[in-house]
Parts: sequence; structure tokens; C-alpha cells
Amino acid sequence: MRIPLTPKEHMVLEYIKNFQTKKGYVPTYLEIKEKFDFASFFSVQRYLKQLETKGYLRSPWGNKKRAFEIVEAQSDDNTSIPFLGKVAAGKPIEAIERHEFVEVPSWMAKNGGEKFALEVVGQSMIDDGIREGDILVVQRQETAQNGQTVVALIDNEATVKRFFLRGKEVELRPANPEMEPIFVHADTVTLAGVVVGLIRKFR
Repeated sequence: MRIPLTPKEHMVLEYIKNFQTKKGYVPTYLEIKEKFDFASFFSVQRYLKQLETKGYLRSPWGNKKRAFEIVEAQSDDNTSIPFLGKVAAGKPIEAIERHEFVEVPSWMAKNGGEKFALEVVGQSMIDDGIREGDILVVQRQETAQNGQTVVALIDNEATVKRFFLRGKEVELRPANPEMEPIFVHADTVTLAGVVVGLIRKFR
């Protein structure tokens, strides 16, 4: 099994795959840079290098405009995980549990632990590449390390944010400079899980 991707790495890879499916060739560095509004070509190179290191891309042709290709997984099978409704990337919204399932790449559901999926509502995590309509794959757990992206419940309302424990207080920090973090007492927060994957359908 290949190394799992971060949400942003997965988003870049899915864009490249979608581009190739539509046009028959992979995008240029400039096209990737403009698509994701990267500040420089170095950012493009960094993401492509990460994807290559993790086994999703190959660069066999040296210094050319489209000098990489997608490495297809040996097994492209999917697996079903529970789909539990929506989660707010903004102000918390009422937690709703549905009895549905969603298909995800099998590697996202491995590496131990129970997984479930949630649909994102809001734009508070856009700088981390998490946008409204995205499907998050979450590993169910009640603890997290500082800086991890979590699904947290506050008075039975769900939100996705970066997690920081500061003594008896928890900071739930958005990845959007236009939004304020949420500060609450640690006893009032329950972690539903840690985000381990993202699925986006490009239109």
C-alpha cells in the first residue's frame, strides 16, 4: 500500500488525474500554479515531489513542461465507510448521523481504526484545501495532537478545525484569515475524530 496523502496532496493529484482524463495529457506547472493559486512554481514543485516520493507520480523525462506521469495503483478498488452527514467548516452545526455509506479508495480506510465520512459545509478551512462540498474521511478517535485537523463536537454541534490544547482550554483554529478561532473549556469539547483524507469531485 502506498503512503496516504494529505488533503491538499490528494486535491492536487485529483486535479491532475481529472485534467489528464479530459485532455489526454497532464497539466503544466503553470496550469497547476494557476488552478490552486500557488505563490510560486516552487510550491508546485514541492507538491509534485511529495506525490512522487509517495509513489503517485513519476518524473521520467527530465526538465520538460509536462515532465511527470501518473503512477496507477496496482489495486484501484474502493471500500464503503459510513457517511454521517455534514460538518461545518465555519460555525458549528447540529450533528446529524445518517445510516448511509460512501465509496472511498481502499487505502483511505486502512491503517487501523474506524473510519467515517462527512460532507463539508462552509469555508473556514480553505487555506488547508478543505472546501464546501468536499467529503472528509475521518478516523474515529477521542484524542488528537496539537495542529491536527479534527472533527469536534461542542454541545452536540459539529465543526472541523485545527486542534490545540492549551491547559484546560481548547482552541479550534480555522484555516481562513477572515474567521476567528473558537476557544472553549476542554471539558465542553468531544473529539469525533481526526481528518485523514479528502475526496473532491471536479466539475
